[in-house]
Amino acid sequence: MNKRILWIGLWITLLGLWVSPLGAAELEEVLAEIKGAAGQTETLLSDFVQEKNLSLMAETLVSRGRFAYRKPDMLRWELLEPIASGFVLRGSQGERWNSLSRQVERYSVARDPVMGMVARQLLAWARVDLDWLQSHYLMTLKSEQPLGLQLTPRDQAEAGIIRHIEVTFAPDRSHVEQVALAEQSGDSTVLKFFNVTLNRSLPDNIFAAPDF
Repeated sequence: MNKRILWIGLWITLLGLWVSPLGAAELEEVLAEIKGAAGQTETLLSDFVQEKNLSLMAETLVSRGRFAYRKPDMLRWELLEPIASGFVLRGSQGERWNSLSRQVERYSVARDPVMGMVARQLLAWARVDLDWLQSHYLMTLKSEQPLGLQLTPRDQAEAGIIRHIEVTFAPDRSHVEQVALAEQSGDSTVLKFFNVTLNRSLPDNIFAAPDF
């Protein structure tokens, strides 16, 4: 299974869409709170920093970018530094690009199995598809203040790559502040989100590829 596909799907932890196998009463309370917050999110805009540590390298690789979401199915994930690249999704259609080639490639999730898988994961997080999430991850509570959850893949192929993902919410639980992914290889990636804005009007051109 492609590690890039798995990681893109997990990037959309911004929206606060996780559950945890707690006691029945506490579980229902956490689900209701998270689902209620996600249901009020019409748009989301955020900057992020990605720090990747490779087991064979002492240096931390740092990337910076931004993420945008508009309900129900519009997304933008963009790396700005050190090399600009990204993709947008509008329903079942989108574009992806790379500043080195300065080319924009259109895609359809129906005809592109890679982007189809990416889109399915992204929309599962964005739409609070709890059945899908619970069927793919075992979730446990790490802390209550701030809310921290640990996700362990149920799928053996995915578990062979990803050890676990730890998610930390903002104090008001309106969005995710950090996602830490630990791989079986010893590599790790941490995403830190900041300048998060909820329910701001987003222009259509945010969900369009750059004009090189």
